[in-house]
Amino acid sequence: GCFMLLAIDTATRWTGVALHDGAQLRAELGWHAINTQTIELAPTLSDLLRKVSVDASEIRAVAVAIGPGSYTGLRIGLGFAKGMALAHNAQLIGINTLDIVAAAAGRINKHLITVCEAGRGRVCAATYYYYSRKAWQLKKEADIYRWDELIEDVPMGSVFAGEISADARSLIRNANRQLKLASPAQGARRAAHLAELAILRLHKGDVDDAAALVPIYLREPDGRKTVSSKQ
Repeated sequence: GCFMLLAIDTATRWTGVALHDGAQLRAELGWHAINTQTIELAPTLSDLLRKVSVDASEIRAVAVAIGPGSYTGLRIGLGFAKGMALAHNAQLIGINTLDIVAAAAGRINKHLITVCEAGRGRVCAATYYYYSRKAWQLKKEADIYRWDELIEDVPMGSVFAGEISADARSLIRNANRQLKLASPAQGARRAAHLAELAILRLHKGDVDDAAALVPIYLREPDGRKTVSSKQ
């Protein structure tokens, strides 16, 4: 039978799906969800499968962005991914949202600050440094910040990539700390990168247990910080 990996990212309003056959990318779509992702996800996936003449029964692995991100988005994506994995007896691989942003940024010889929206004008951000063995090394774990706090907190000359609002872009440019911005295309969280990170994990036999896989919430839904990212 054919091997197909389905990648799903609903960690924030930015939503991505991709199909990868282990050798190449077969389809990819990224969009800013206007309705709830619950409504949009299933029909979009059906369209995508139809466009490339792939049958859902060929799905052997499902990759999903497990956070950080928005509470609702993460729940929707993980629920959908677990359902698909169960329905098709497929393997499940959870990938950190900010690792997907880092993968898209490519080689940057500076500290890389990856961000995604956390709601209420806040962002989740993690710091990566040097790129070796085709992978970024995490320097500072993800946390939640206000933009002004984050800009003060990062090393001089850092490069920002990810979901960066127009207001945040001007704050970064005017911060007087030699900070740089990845372009919106370079900073886009692409489901193709989620798929490739998952395939690397699959090759190592490193898959997740559907029953045990939980989202990485940096805060409780009511705003209190959690003691640990894995609940």
